[in-house]
Amino acid sequence: MDAPVKDSEASAKDALVLFMPSGKRGHFPVGTTVLEAARTLGVYVESVCGGRGICGRCQIDVQEGRFAKHGITSSNDHISEFGPKEKRYAEKRDLKDGRRLSCSATILGDLVVDVPQDVQVNAQVVRKDADTRIIERNPAVHMCYVEVEEPDMHKPLGDLDRLKAALEKEWGIRNLDVDAYLLPQIQKILRKGEWSVTAAIHHDEETSRPVMIGLWPGLKNEAYGIACDIGSTTIAMHLSSLLSVRTIASAGTSNPQIRFGEDLMSRVSYVMMNPDGREGMTNAVREAINELIGRVCAEGNVAREDILDAVFVGNPIMHHLFLGIDPTELGGAPFALAVSGAVHLKASEIGLAMNPGSRVYMLPCIAGHVGADAAAATLAEGPHRQDEMMLLVDVGTNAEIVLGNRQRTVAASSPTGPAFEGAEISGGQRAAPGAIERVRIDPLTLEPRFRVIGTEQWSDEAGFAEAVQASGITGICGSAIIEVVAEMYLSGIISEDGVVDGSLAAKSPRIRPTGRTFSYLLHEGSPTIIITQNDVRAIQLAKAALYAGVKLLMDKQGIDHVDQIRFAGAFGSFIDPKYAMVLGLIPDCDLDKVKAVGNAAGTGARMALLNRDYRREIEDTVTRIEKIETALEPKFQEHFVYAMAMPNKIDPFPKLSLAVTLPPRKNVGEDGQAGDATPRRRSREDRAARRSRE
Repeated sequence: MDAPVKDSEASAKDALVLFMPSGKRGHFPVGTTVLEAARTLGVYVESVCGGRGICGRCQIDVQEGRFAKHGITSSNDHISEFGPKEKRYAEKRDLKDGRRLSCSATILGDLVVDVPQDVQVNAQVVRKDADTRIIERNPAVHMCYVEVEEPDMHKPLGDLDRLKAALEKEWGIRNLDVDAYLLPQIQKILRKGEWSVTAAIHHDEETSRPVMIGLWPGLKNEAYGIACDIGSTTIAMHLSSLLSVRTIASAGTSNPQIRFGEDLMSRVSYVMMNPDGREGMTNAVREAINELIGRVCAEGNVAREDILDAVFVGNPIMHHLFLGIDPTELGGAPFALAVSGAVHLKASEIGLAMNPGSRVYMLPCIAGHVGADAAAATLAEGPHRQDEMMLLVDVGTNAEIVLGNRQRTVAASSPTGPAFEGAEISGGQRAAPGAIERVRIDPLTLEPRFRVIGTEQWSDEAGFAEAVQASGITGICGSAIIEVVAEMYLSGIISEDGVVDGSLAAKSPRIRPTGRTFSYLLHEGSPTIIITQNDVRAIQLAKAALYAGVKLLMDKQGIDHVDQIRFAGAFGSFIDPKYAMVLGLIPDCDLDKVKAVGNAAGTGARMALLNRDYRREIEDTVTRIEKIETALEPKFQEHFVYAMAMPNKIDPFPKLSLAVTLPPRKNVGEDGQAGDATPRRRSREDRAARRSRE
């Protein structure tokens, strides 16, 4: 729809201007600058210098020709000639052929204007193939260049007051507050810049006062922010330009809190049992974050002082420990959060080494065990924007689950434990070069083949031994643990109840007795990697906890299937959806509707960093998400028992059955012997499961 500038109907002298790639258009009087037209239509073209032609952020291209689809004939004759500001900029800096400065160029006729990719501030960010949303730039921090009146004995206004007056006149900034650390520096900066300065203005919420958080002499054409996901295992950070929205650098590191406990509850216990435990873990995570800031700055060739805004997300315990809050209350019912809403801080208040005026924003938590990371993933994937029922799962030591659509959204957490990440597994390890990451088992011979992180060849292919010589074969990581247990089930090595069939020892030497049970030999060497009965049981317990949580949410929604499934998190990115479903980790669904979305929490954090409107969206959404506490739900245990079976004791998997041939039921006793001569009395659950299959 056309956007009139003055009247409801465009006058005959008005020109039609179309901006690409946004497709926004409107009529404007001849003589209007292209920058003014862009701002009127909501096409965000950056102009740090306030239209003086010195920052170069507002570059555009004019497209020539007849655009029949839009009814526009565009020409360079329809824009003003190269002006003095543009000539001056082109002489001092690089201005590509055909480029114009929108602050200088005025509209003379109909135009099709392209905002080039390299200066586009509302550039399209494709996070996955199915999502072509445009993330429009609207950060909480803006850079504003002004020229300030020099002191005058006849006008006894202070330097700061004249600076405020200039910002109000040129940028419309009223009721400005100023960070205290800047007050002693203002006069020196103004004189160094010869009364031309660039101010960093922080204005997050519309109801809050704008604050000047930084000041530089002359034109400052750089400003950056960080988006950080504090996971219980891994910390991931992205450095983005607040002016171009591009990600400049990314880095990750292990969470040093692991040394205090593998899982979240063990860290809470550590705090409870050690008087300085909370302080130790807070310092550890902040030091790791400061180290990451240094790494992304070095990679992006950015000074720490140029980081002006930061967004952090994490599960509730990571959230509290990062803020220096004792997480003890989260260790038991009613799992009370110290703070659930969004948190606004100065970076200096929590010891982060950035610009002294830099601000920190933390997304709200959903519930006592569903944190800001789940809120960020929800923001990124948008189940609340969908008509279809979407299941969003972040698989970790504590799985966070969100299920919903635009009508209703529910959320819960489920204590899966660290088994999926290699802990509690005899040959398990974290993902690293040398770890087995993919597994296939021949159903006839029971011989395995596998692939190792860092190599492309499978173990049965030529050149494999040479390829893994440097790293060796060191263990098995989470994605392979899921695959090997699922493959063991598909090949008949284990029953649907997860018992290793010892009778197969006569068929294959890979089935070995281990005490009173049996194990499967995956790799013989140094180290020898064996999948034990206890390993299988650990995976069963973890997957049953997750599935039971999902089923509770499905019960609350009154549904028996989901339309879409999204795996979030670093671990989720490497899970094969087929094997996750065979295992019974997730409910039945069309496999092409099951996707890994990587670090969705990090993506949501970055969205909140680059556009403050997303902050308001998730703050509102969180208030409408219904929180389900699995520990208080009487049906959780029932769902858990059924979910111990593969894929499930009673739930059918018709869509999975179209892609995979599930084995027939096999009765294997706890001792690993098939065909028990004294059949046990069927339980009520077994009878129900049998009826559901018939």
